[in-house]
Amino acid sequence: MSITAAIVLYVVIWFVTMFVVLPIGLRTQGDEGKIVRGTHAGAPANFKLGRTLITVTIIGTVVWAIVAGIIVSGWISVEDFDWFNRMGDTV
Repeated sequence: MSITAAIVLYVVIWFVTMFVVLPIGLRTQGDEGKIVRGTHAGAPANFKLGRTLITVTIIGTVVWAIVAGIIVSGWISVEDFDWFNRMGDTV
């Protein structure tokens, strides 16, 4: 895996992790009963961006290390996904 591929893989995993972590523990203004005028009841009441970014970075780095390790070890390769034999026989 090239350094560019590793960076792209990390960024993709980081953003997917961000979208998974965002709703965890979210308290909305509707839940709190204090809806600020002009906002939606589903808007976060007390969003902690710093804590969320740290959590996402830690989880994303662990997931990236596992996925990158699997790719670098050769346990799973591109040929494993060649279901229609378009890459030819590599045996």
